[in-house]
Amino acid sequence: MVSFMRCSKRFPDPRVALLALTLAGCGFAQQQAAGELVVRSARVTNNGDTTRLALALDCRLSAPMQDALDHGIPITLRVDLHAGRWPQAQDTTQRVELRYFPLSRRYQLHVLDSTDVRTFVAPAYLIAALGDLRIGLPQAFATLPAATPLRVSVGLDPAALPGALRLPALFEPAWHLAGDYTWSVAAR
Repeated sequence: MVSFMRCSKRFPDPRVALLALTLAGCGFAQQQAAGELVVRSARVTNNGDTTRLALALDCRLSAPMQDALDHGIPITLRVDLHAGRWPQAQDTTQRVELRYFPLSRRYQLHVLDSTDVRTFVAPAYLIAALGDLRIGLPQAFATLPAATPLRVSVGLDPAALPGALRLPALFEPAWHLAGDYTWSVAAR
């Protein structure tokens, strides 16, 4: 008969198990880290009959957002511009879509409701293009008086995601992506 002591397995050092769990937790924490979006500058420009919002964004997508994009799921940014104070306030919302086309292996930046579409060969170029966005505005923004306060808010639009990603986009930190910027119209 074999003794119980000789057949039993020896458990590993608890410090090794703790180290393994810590490393596994770091990978999970990396997956849940939120992306970053900073609005570096914003201004309203008027060039004849065209009024545009010029935005400079610094963006870093989280790992789940980048994974979704790399699998062909568009990431849509909602751009809300608010000018003035009540009762003369002006508001507009525009959307910017980041997309990957696996068959052509091209990334695309599309300002929705416009013909502004730019194509890139790498995701880094796509994200860098957010540093120089030009978004069309209604003509009412061309005649804003000097010192009118303006506020732009840019963030991920969860409603534009496929149904299976909408709930995670509302509650998981990895899907939070937002930035704000406030300024005033300069004197002309």
